[in-house]
Amino acid sequence: MLTGHSAAVVRSTLPAVGSAIEDITERFYGKLFAARPELLRNLFNRGNQAAGTQRRALAGSIAAFATYLVEHPDDRPDVMLRRIAHKHASLGVRADQYPVVHQHLFEAVAEVLGDAVTPEVAAAWDEVYWLMANALTAIESRLYAEQGVLDADVWRPWEVVDRTEETPHVASFLLCPADDGPAPAFRAGQYVSVQVQLPDGARQIRQYSLIGAPSATTRAIAVKKVTGTSGDHDGEVSHHLHAHVRQGDLLHVSPPYGDLVLEPGDAPLLLASAGIGCTPVLAMLEELASAAHPGPVRVVHADRSPESHALCAHHEALAAKLPAGTAHFWYEDPGSGHHTGRVGLSVVPLAPGTRAYLCGPLPFMRAVRGQLLDQGVAAADIHYEVFGPDLWLARP
Repeated sequence: MLTGHSAAVVRSTLPAVGSAIEDITERFYGKLFAARPELLRNLFNRGNQAAGTQRRALAGSIAAFATYLVEHPDDRPDVMLRRIAHKHASLGVRADQYPVVHQHLFEAVAEVLGDAVTPEVAAAWDEVYWLMANALTAIESRLYAEQGVLDADVWRPWEVVDRTEETPHVASFLLCPADDGPAPAFRAGQYVSVQVQLPDGARQIRQYSLIGAPSATTRAIAVKKVTGTSGDHDGEVSHHLHAHVRQGDLLHVSPPYGDLVLEPGDAPLLLASAGIGCTPVLAMLEELASAAHPGPVRVVHADRSPESHALCAHHEALAAKLPAGTAHFWYEDPGSGHHTGRVGLSVVPLAPGTRAYLCGPLPFMRAVRGQLLDQGVAAADIHYEVFGPDLWLARP
């Protein structure tokens, strides 16, 4: 862990670094992409870069990691590290890319903070960086080994064997390995990365949760067409998939990754989602129904309307298959026969010892998490998945 001297230096400089961290990461990405433009074209999410969300996620992860080290000198934030490592592994991040990031990040730190970056300060923060980088590299190496991936080459051709228009903005794709090999096993709640070549030649990557039963021989994903405000930051990959990918086409797909998976046991469960966040929940429900999970399962979902609720009938039918499962849906549009407005857990009975799994937009998950804590659900029993950069990393 962090040495005592470095911990003291990091603790004293953390406020200054924290206040400048977004300026540092903005300059870092500018320097990185100027030196290595292929990383922006073929690895980083160009939409998140344009919107600034990736910059804020990196800033949050660095600040959160450093804060944890100085507050817990004999420990490390393994939950945060595992989540980042799973994302990295699904993208094919390589160990030799960490020194490249280090070079440009520390150049950016020196440029933004100037004379405040003494050799002592630089050495302390260098220790922070390599503690984090080496921990991630070790976890990623294990994840690659578990999937039989060599040299971080995660891509494999899959054929689209069926496509279904679930709503005007969500399409599902049924996939089968195009190389005649078996579909790799996955755990309910995990995702795959999908790489597509766009008209300008860039190979952009996005993650999509697997929605079918883990026992199936095929794999399925549901893709929401992401549209930004006034057309800004439209989802490049989602629009490409909707517009161009049909039955018989090939996609490059990674093995399954992700740490939001059901813990074993018969504990009472709450599965709460909003919008396209229902996708990992559907796989969880498939697994629970297959095992005839005996404990109470409360299924909560929020959406604009039943018509915009992707796989709505399947969502409800899976909940009904459970011996003690109940579904509670909230829609913004009134008159649907379900709850109207925002999710309110006061009408959802929660058994003692409930474990909660959340997936959806950040405001939704923060609101639901707050209600769960108010009802006495332990913070350690509240698990979540974020689609996109994890902006919670800088939050307690």
